[in-house]
Amino acid sequence: MSTVVSDCFTIGSIVATRTCYNEEIEGEVLAFDPQTKMLILKCPSSSGNPKRHDVNIVNLSLVSDVQIKKEVTAVPEAPASLNLHRLNTRVRNSIENKRRLVSALAACLDPEGQRLFLAIARVIDDVCWAGQNIRVYNEVIITPPYKVSHY
Repeated sequence: MSTVVSDCFTIGSIVATRTCYNEEIEGEVLAFDPQTKMLILKCPSSSGNPKRHDVNIVNLSLVSDVQIKKEVTAVPEAPASLNLHRLNTRVRNSIENKRRLVSALAACLDPEGQRLFLAIARVIDDVCWAGQNIRVYNEVIITPPYKVSHY
């Protein structure tokens, strides 16, 4: 690189880079990883829409020039703390939903039954397979054929 780059870029600074393809990328620093030398820049939208932005990930090992156009003066706010309990609950629920979907597909049952199971599972959490039957709330049992005319 032709200019000296510090070990770290300040989030919010405006940086211009010239890639090995002689393409100039200028944008606001969103993140920088010094170990991989990856710089993430928020740039104006290539579509011209002022409400949207492009996000470019630049490998600084492959750029020929880096210039800091504007250094941020204000210290960026600390990110909001994460609610780990809520995140863990979401992960558990997501895993349980995926297991339920896998069990529906692994049952190798009638495709109509699988579609019905998946449709019910989107709305009701307490749904499971009981052999060829679909059990809802451990009270309602739906038996094949899974057609409206069946009932």
